[in-house]
Amino acid sequence: MALHPSLLLLLLIFDRISAARHVSVQTGGSITFPCSYDLNHINHVKYWCQSLGWDVCSYVVRTDHPKSSGKTSISDDINKRIFTVIMTDLVSRDSNTYRCVVEINGGTDFMIQRFYLSVTPGTPELYVEQQEVTGVEGGSITVCCYYSNSGDMKWCRMGGDCVSGNSGTLNGTSVTLMRTSDANNRKVLTVTMSGLKMENTDWYWCRVGELEMPVHITVSQQTATQRTSKITSTTQDPTPQQPSASPTAEPVQTDNTSQGAEGNMEEVHQRSIDVKVLLISLGMLVVVTAGILVTWNMWRRHKDNKAKDQTTNNSVSPNPGSHHDVMYSTVMPDQFRTEEKGNIWLQASRLLDNIFAVTHKAS
Repeated sequence: MALHPSLLLLLLIFDRISAARHVSVQTGGSITFPCSYDLNHINHVKYWCQSLGWDVCSYVVRTDHPKSSGKTSISDDINKRIFTVIMTDLVSRDSNTYRCVVEINGGTDFMIQRFYLSVTPGTPELYVEQQEVTGVEGGSITVCCYYSNSGDMKWCRMGGDCVSGNSGTLNGTSVTLMRTSDANNRKVLTVTMSGLKMENTDWYWCRVGELEMPVHITVSQQTATQRTSKITSTTQDPTPQQPSASPTAEPVQTDNTSQGAEGNMEEVHQRSIDVKVLLISLGMLVVVTAGILVTWNMWRRHKDNKAKDQTTNNSVSPNPGSHHDVMYSTVMPDQFRTEEKGNIWLQASRLLDNIFAVTHKAS
């Protein structure tokens, strides 16, 4: 039985609106549609079709054949269980309702998602400058969603939760939403995800009112260069206790000053050691010199006494008629002996004074 035209029109409108994601693209642009499926459908054929009615859908591309047709291509990532469809060089007649479908052999095919694509010659009501955004683990990414329509604003993970309002979290990652205007008076919903994790890699939806735009976030591990750059940047950042250097500052001179101070300390320490060694050596020299002087003085006194004894013996006059020998001796006064000792110690004292004078100059 044929359907009444008014009923058919209602069904077409319902097919366009019901459970469909509304996406707007400018003429000549391109867009990528993500379609997520269950683990049970990994080995099934997936396809992208254009809706012609309530239960009629015309194949456009399939994961078995053809994988590309004209301006449309399809690819399947069985590891992430997502197949994507890319449409390029869009024109007004491409505006229509499309479906992501999993083919079920011997049964009814399973529709994953319905999209309503609107291709407009003017600026789309909701768009992003790029659908692919990359970040590094531990870092942050920013997505700018430009919009001209009204309605609730959300940032949602595909098949997951949404963040609305000003802030929230998705899988433990901080998300902030800020509404501003840029220099061209375009209204912007700025989405920032901070503290990125590897598991944040996925498709997300920027949603304003009934319009949505898919954005893919890729999080990669930091490379050794990135880690080094981050550490260097953190080290060079000024702190309240350490003001930043002026543009004319010369870090090399500052480093040299520090190194010079350390070098001076080492030089003073080494000089102190040298002086101690010198003092010990000179002290030993003084002791040896004093010993030599004392020994020499004793030897000289002994020699002088011996010579005096011989002189005294020779000075006795022989007297044949005398039976007595006369002995004469010369006695050295004590004051001469004292003066002689004093001269020795005076020489030693002068020697010590000269040694300490040399030591003072060396230090």
